[in-house]
Amino acid sequence: MKLINWGFIGCGEVTEKKSGPAFNEIEGSHVEAVMSRNELKARSYAERHRVRKWYTDAQRLIDDPDVNAIYIATPPSSHATFAIMAMKAGKPVYVEKPLAANYEDCARINRISKETGVPCFVAYYRRYLPYFQRVNEIIHSGAIGHLCNVQLRFSVPPRDLDYNSSKQLPWRLQADIAGGGGYFYDLAPHQLDLMQNMFGVITRAHGYCANRAKLYKADDTISACFLFENGMPGSASWCFAGHKSAREDCIEVIGDRGMVAFSVYQYNPIRLVTGEGRRSITVPNPPYVQLPIIRSVIEDLQGVGSCGCTSVSATPVNWVMDRILGKL
Repeated sequence: MKLINWGFIGCGEVTEKKSGPAFNEIEGSHVEAVMSRNELKARSYAERHRVRKWYTDAQRLIDDPDVNAIYIATPPSSHATFAIMAMKAGKPVYVEKPLAANYEDCARINRISKETGVPCFVAYYRRYLPYFQRVNEIIHSGAIGHLCNVQLRFSVPPRDLDYNSSKQLPWRLQADIAGGGGYFYDLAPHQLDLMQNMFGVITRAHGYCANRAKLYKADDTISACFLFENGMPGSASWCFAGHKSAREDCIEVIGDRGMVAFSVYQYNPIRLVTGEGRRSITVPNPPYVQLPIIRSVIEDLQGVGSCGCTSVSATPVNWVMDRILGKL
């Protein structure tokens, strides 16, 4: 496959800046068609981004003979359905995170990918960003010594939309669309994927969940503990209803010779503390944050590279989240 002609299923916010433009930035890649159930949205996106075709039906886009790869940028509840439709049509898939709305659907995707021989990649793009690759280098260089523990802390105040009635709630808080985990199921995947990419698969996980602000039905406060395959323990806390004074986005990795701290969403300067002193390290990211991973996916499909961010590697994230939420 030399020329990758993409069909987008979904053309929402994430495709406008984070991912969409990157597909046309890479040699041998081209956006051929887009789809949205909303005709006005599909047509507008196609016109603004100079995409030749637009559809309101996903099957028609998948069946388009000029489209040979599918990008799924819809809410999690439809990821499995569209991914399986595409793979059964023989078309590789690149799907937004999380891979699916639950662990069982991830297993279904993996089974179909294996049966058809059609690859499915997942948009855990932070693995490929220079910022997190620098963190990974520090951790595995021995700079902080033998790894002992990892701690994640994330707290944000409620959004204005969170105070609206249930009919007006954002899709991330609608259980039938987002997987039932509220903001946790939307924001925790990147954090958990990064940690498992750095330290190995989490083999044990337990969580305690509560709805403290009662602004919506989903739990807004979650604490968890887990154990990585290398024997290192970790802990995490998420609060999506805290006061603005408690806002925090931090992962701390503690070693026997120092510690390193970094953020996942703010890209704050990396903090490194060792016996030699303290360092603050700034690492810029590309303007289109998904560009590095999309390049890796395209090179894999063209047979000139390999992308490790497959549906199989992404599935442990859903397993951990479902364990924390008590779904498994």
